[in-house]
Amino acid sequence: MTSRTCPCGLPRPYDACCGRFHAGSASAPTAELLMRSRYSAFVRGNAAYLLRTWHPRTRPGRLDLDPRTKWTGLEILDTAEGSAFHPTGTVTFRASYHGGSLHERSRFERVDGAWVYVDGEFPDE
Repeated sequence: MTSRTCPCGLPRPYDACCGRFHAGSASAPTAELLMRSRYSAFVRGNAAYLLRTWHPRTRPGRLDLDPRTKWTGLEILDTAEGSAFHPTGTVTFRASYHGGSLHERSRFERVDGAWVYVDGEFPDE
């Protein structure tokens, strides 16, 4: 792993930020940090982490990432709940890539104490 700045947008080295979640040495303590780590997993092509952090109820059987997609930035637009004191949370974000962006409101839940992605909707812009 590299110590370059983390793709999630926080001003920390990858290893000290999302890299520790990807490696399994820590779990994201909030829904927002899980969202950021999932974005970083998309940037790095880490489908195993994405599947591992997907709710068992909604997780697909497999995930094929397009290596041609070049993610260029993440903007967190809103968060609701999703702290250590909540069972659920939402994170609204815009993830940019060469040629466009994805705007989503993601829902997260705790499963056995760990945050997982449930699903998302695409709000009207």
